Order: sequence, then C-alpha cells, then structure tokens
Amino acid sequence: MGRGAHSFFGEMDLESMVEPVVKTAGMELVELTFRREGGGKILRVTVDREQGLDLDTISEISRKISRRLDAEGFDPGPYSLEVSSPGVERPLRRPEDFAKRIGQKVKVKTTEEVDGSRVHVGALTGADEQGVTVATEAGERRLEHDGIASARTVFEWGPKKHRKKRSGK
Repeated sequence: MGRGAHSFFGEMDLESMVEPVVKTAGMELVELTFRREGGGKILRVTVDREQGLDLDTISEISRKISRRLDAEGFDPGPYSLEVSSPGVERPLRRPEDFAKRIGQKVKVKTTEEVDGSRVHVGALTGADEQGVTVATEAGERRLEHDGIASARTVFEWGPKKHRKKRSGK
C-alpha cells in the first residue's frame, strides 16, 4: 500500500497489526511510518474518522495500538509510538483518498515533469483507479497514480484581519 513504513520489522507486518485495531475503533488508517529519527526509532500512526478526532480518542486508540503491538511481540528495541490525526493538510495516497476529496484544492508532486512542471496545485476535478485530474491555473492536468511522488490537500487560510491601531489617548 506504500504508506511509508520503512522496515526494521516489515511494512505489511506492522500494517496488518495496526489496521484492524484502527478499523475496529471506527477509524481509517491514513498513514503508518516506522523509521530512525533523531537517534531513536519512531512509529507514527495517522488516523482519521468522519466526525473528526479529539485528544481522548487519539489517546484511547494509542493505548489499543500499543497493547496490540505488545501482544504480537513487536519488539524492535526502544521506540516511540506517535498517534495523530492528519491535520488540515491531509496526505493523499490511495485512489479512494483522492476520490473522497474531489472539489478540494490539492498539491500533487510528480516523479517526472507533466506539461513542464513536477508540482501541480489546483482543484481536484477527477479521480479513478488509474489517476487524478487537477485543474491548475495553467489548465487541467491528468496525473497517473504511478507517477505521483506525493499529494496532499491544501488548506487555505482566510484573509488576514487587520486590527485597528488604537490612538494613544
């Protein structure tokens, strides 16, 4: 599935342990990575659900994932488990991730240039099993899944509000 788990243990092994726990809790496994970082090992699990997540929910799923990994004998030595929501700029990896975001603004980086660019920002206007269509300022771009290096939704902040300066009176 290519969610980025780099093997000390095996991507599919980790995913097969974590994903059932996440699904049973009514959530979606968005991303799973396991890598060396800053002198240690970090297992990052990103989850989401339709109604959003709060800290209590993230804490509970973290405990459940930890218990499952312990029960399965996951012991790569000392590591940190980080469980979080995808945030406002959600990574898009699978065809169904793109299909759920049609109409939203996305940023897609491709492995090769497409129409003179490797970065394509615009509204996601189509998505299927083969690829996606992005309406950029330069026109529509058809991008095949096997040529996408990374993709995410783009959150647009509203206009900046300027505060009026108070007079020194």
